[in-house]
Amino acid sequence: MIALLKAFLALFALFYVLPIAASAALYAVGGTGAGWRTADRSSTGVLPDPVRHRAAVVRVFSAKTVRWRGILASHSWIVVKPEGAPSYTRYDYTAWGEWPIRVNGFEPDGRWFGHAPQIVFAADGDAAAALVPRIQAAIERYTWRNPGDYHVWPGPNSNTFVAAVMDAVPDMRAALPPTAIGKDFPYDGKWLRLTPGRTGVRLTFGGYGGVTFGWVDGLEINILGAVAGIDIRRPAVKLPGLGRFGVAPT
Repeated sequence: MIALLKAFLALFALFYVLPIAASAALYAVGGTGAGWRTADRSSTGVLPDPVRHRAAVVRVFSAKTVRWRGILASHSWIVVKPEGAPSYTRYDYTAWGEWPIRVNGFEPDGRWFGHAPQIVFAADGDAAAALVPRIQAAIERYTWRNPGDYHVWPGPNSNTFVAAVMDAVPDMRAALPPTAIGKDFPYDGKWLRLTPGRTGVRLTFGGYGGVTFGWVDGLEINILGAVAGIDIRRPAVKLPGLGRFGVAPT
């Protein structure tokens, strides 16, 4: 029993304590100290010009969140453009504003308070055209859309919102990064359910903990929102605070 406890504590330190400590150290050394009012939110230029690029586009982005919270967490959002549309539409779920679902509040591919986003999911052309109306319908149906619904931890937050949309559109078949705290929150009250891509199962205890296993998500263990695991489909290690290391998710 003692040997088993020691092994658990060693694994916990290796996959949870040390990664979070390393993320905190990186923030202390090079993290942005800029206030949220002055932090860079300019475009990163990773999206094609919407006028010249007539094809439909769907993107899911994720970036470290503002200031010290970026040690642990990232913020996710959705960008869509129907075929022939002259501009992109960006959807965020935020703690401020009159309504949690914020439309075009920021540049579609903008830095999130100084942090460049990573692409979690990408679709273009006919594939994107088929997804856009389904994504917009899922956003319109999202349950936690009223003032006061947003909760930083364990959710529902920005990552819960994006995960719920992806769950409603399983053809997206993507997994949010391990730093997307709130993605495992049971937005529909179900603690045991299929993963968003319908390739596995997720057991969650109110977002405070749980286990996910599937082809797209890999193996993930959630402890108080901190997620560690491995990606099987696109080989990578997932660590809390630091993100994934291995083959890119897209």
